[in-house]
Amino acid sequence: MKRSDLILAGAVLAVAAVILAYQFFRQDSGEHLVEISVDGEHFGTYNLTDEQTIEIDDTNRVVIEDGAARMEWADCPDQLCVNHRAVSKNGESIICLPNQVVITIVSPEESGLDAVAQ
Repeated sequence: MKRSDLILAGAVLAVAAVILAYQFFRQDSGEHLVEISVDGEHFGTYNLTDEQTIEIDDTNRVVIEDGAARMEWADCPDQLCVNHRAVSKNGESIICLPNQVVITIVSPEESGLDAVAQ
């Protein structure tokens, strides 16, 4: 590798580190909502600051506490959604594929993005 290749690689890594740090340490507005959909249809919208337990059609149980939402119980065989960490930031989600339950954190403000690919 030549010296210019090393400089280019270092610059790319530095830019990537700055973007990662911005995404990790940026301040959220604090106002987030939990949207739950079942089988592709809207089930409910809940405030992330209100501590509560939500029963979803005798198949799943969502708990909202300490500003985060988590799947506490599900009757699916793999339990991936139950073992998923709690979500609290805009755009994060938990999906229970066997029961077709999707929990998504959304912000009531416009994010300024047209689409997000994950």
